Amino acid sequence: MKTEVDVLIIGAGPAGSTAAALLQKQGMRLLVVEKQVFPRFVIGESLLPHCMDLLSEAGLLEAVEARGFMHKCGAKFLRGTENCNFDFSDQFTEGWKHTFQVPRADFDKTLADAVAERGVEIVYGQSVTAIEFDKSGAMVTIDSPDIITRTISARFVLDCSGYGRVLPRLLDLEKPTTFPAREALFTHVTGDRRPPDREGGKIWACIHPAGAWVWIIPFSDGRTSVGVVATAEFFRDFPGEPSVQLHSILMADPNVAARLGDMKFVFPPQRISGYACAIKQLYGQHYALAGNATEFLDPIFSSGVTLALASANRAAKVVARQLNGEKVDWQVEYADHVMQGINTFRAYVTAWYDKTLPDIIFSAQANPAIMRQICSVLAGYVWDTANPYVMQADRALPLLAKIVRSKMQRELL
Repeated sequence: MKTEVDVLIIGAGPAGSTAAALLQKQGMRLLVVEKQVFPRFVIGESLLPHCMDLLSEAGLLEAVEARGFMHKCGAKFLRGTENCNFDFSDQFTEGWKHTFQVPRADFDKTLADAVAERGVEIVYGQSVTAIEFDKSGAMVTIDSPDIITRTISARFVLDCSGYGRVLPRLLDLEKPTTFPAREALFTHVTGDRRPPDREGGKIWACIHPAGAWVWIIPFSDGRTSVGVVATAEFFRDFPGEPSVQLHSILMADPNVAARLGDMKFVFPPQRISGYACAIKQLYGQHYALAGNATEFLDPIFSSGVTLALASANRAAKVVARQLNGEKVDWQVEYADHVMQGINTFRAYVTAWYDKTLPDIIFSAQANPAIMRQICSVLAGYVWDTANPYVMQADRALPLLAKIVRSKMQRELL
C-alpha cells in the first residue's frame, strides 16, 4: 500500500504536533507516524514561558489551557541554607510571565488530539524502518505490529521522533556528545508539602550535599514529579533497589526532606542513563530534524520541550516555503537559528555543573539587572540576542563568576 503526502512527520510529541499544526494551516498533505500509543509516560514535565508563544502561534494554547495544568511562575534553586528564587514576572525579555507544569502523557495527547481534530492523520503503534531519497523526495517504509508494511511517498520528511532519533539512526547522523554521562532516577509522589500560593507552582532544583541535584515539579492533580540527576559513581554510594536508593538520596538532602518527608511513590522509580546526544547535521535535501531528534543536553533547565517547539516551529515554516517553490537556505534559516538556542542552553548547563552558575545565583552580591537577564534565559528566551547573557553566555557567565568569587574572597579577608 502506497500513500503520497507533502510532509511525513515522524513522532507525535510536542515537536511533531506543533509542526503538523503549522503545516496544516499551509494546506499541506500530512501524515504523522508515532511508534508508541498515546497516552504514554515520558519525562520533561516542566515547560518554560517561551513555550506559550510557540503553542499560541500553532493554535494549540487554548487546548492546553483547558486542561487545568499547574501554573508555573518561576524556579527556585536551593543549596544547603542558600536559595535563589527566580520569578518570571521579573525578567529582561518581554514575554510570558508564566507557563505550566505538565504530566507529559496528558500534555502530549492533548496536543496530538487537537491536531487530529483538524484533520491531520496520525497513526499510532507504527514505526519508520527504512527510507530512501531521490531528487523528488523520499520513499519511507512503515511497519506495524501486525506486520502490515506501508510505503509513503513524501516530498519532505521531518523527524520529530525525540529519543527515538529515527533518522539519525537510519542515516548515520549520530555523533558522540561532549557532555559527561549522567543518569536520572525518578518517579511521581504524593504527600508533597508545597509552599503556599504562587510559590507552590514553581519548580525546585536542589543541589544535593553529596554532589547530585534533585528536581521537584508539582502537578495540579496533587502528584509531584521527583528526580535525581548524577553520575553513576554518585548512585553507587546509595546502594539498594531503586525505591530504597531514591528514598535514601532524597532524604539525605535537608531541603528535599523537609518538603517530601511524607511522600509516597506513585510508581516504582525509573532510570535513564546516557541521555545526552548529538548529531552531525540538522537537515538534508529532503529532510530535517527537530526537537530531541537533534540534540538533547540535560534536564536541569527544562529546555527540552522549548527547543522541541521552537525547532519544529522554524522547520515547519522553512519546509512550507520550500514546498511552495521558494528558495530557502536551511543553514541560515534553520540550523543556525536552532543552534543559537541549543548553544545558549549548553553554556548554562556547562556553567551549572562546573559550579559557575550556582556561585553566581547564590551570591549575595548578585546584580538585579543581571539576574533579570539570566531569568529570561530560564524562561526560554534564548533567541533574544539583545540579552548579553544570551549572545555571549559562554564568555559572560565565567567572567561574572570570577567577579563574584573575587568579591567573596575579599569579604572573607
